[in-house]
Amino acid sequence: MQQTPLVFCSPHSGRVYPSAFIEASRLSSEAIRRSEDLFVDQLFDFVPSIGAPLLLARFPRAFLDVNREPYELDPQMFDAALPSFANAASIRVAGGLGTIPRIVAEREEIYRDKVSLAEGLDRIETIYRPFHASLAGVLQETRDRFGSAILIDCHSMPSTVRTMPGGRQPDIVVGDRFGTSASHRIVALVSNGLSALGYDVMRNKPYAGGFITERYGRPGTGIHALQIEINRGLYADERRFVPNANFARMRADLITFVTELAAEIDLGSTQSAAAE
Repeated sequence: MQQTPLVFCSPHSGRVYPSAFIEASRLSSEAIRRSEDLFVDQLFDFVPSIGAPLLLARFPRAFLDVNREPYELDPQMFDAALPSFANAASIRVAGGLGTIPRIVAEREEIYRDKVSLAEGLDRIETIYRPFHASLAGVLQETRDRFGSAILIDCHSMPSTVRTMPGGRQPDIVVGDRFGTSASHRIVALVSNGLSALGYDVMRNKPYAGGFITERYGRPGTGIHALQIEINRGLYADERRFVPNANFARMRADLITFVTELAAEIDLGSTQSAAAE
């Protein structure tokens, strides 16, 4: 039973690779996994136990990226002309990382040949749209029940993420679309809670949040959205695709963080109600 307005989502940790997709790829079984948010689903698998919904993508990001607009498509990838409503001009498409990605994280081309447009559109209709319908539904139900909903969109970033001025390499990046997708209070609670556990936390640089944060973060309507990017080197061996010795500690810290955040959110709601 849901006990908090917090909602969690992990759209990039899926690792169920369809056999036809593997056969169509020019990459090895290891190389094709470079885009995964390694084990983020396992890091946050505890949240239902504290009464928060957790929406997970089982399909891999290399197959379909739900953190994009529904039709951010590269016309060079497909065997037929794109429909007129497709967005073929976005920066993400230009970089090879549209709704149907052309490359994995290390800029390696995924496909040997052109992709069937019909098959690509089918992925959007049968997987993308149901995923977002589920997420939108959970957020609406949460807001209706608690008066607000707070989406935490969970991701991981490569340990090679570019350093910031002064050689700083963040442990965690909290993205709020430069102050537009969540209230300042919620952003502060998230950032301060993670910092208090000893992590070097940055805001919006180099990740301000993707389509999910932008699409659902509407503080004026009572729905807030934040993206959290965790440095993979903190908890995983990125080359071998296995958890490292610090995985248990990272997960324990996240349990502490989420538990305390839920308590702070509840306290804030109670205080607001009392003030009214």
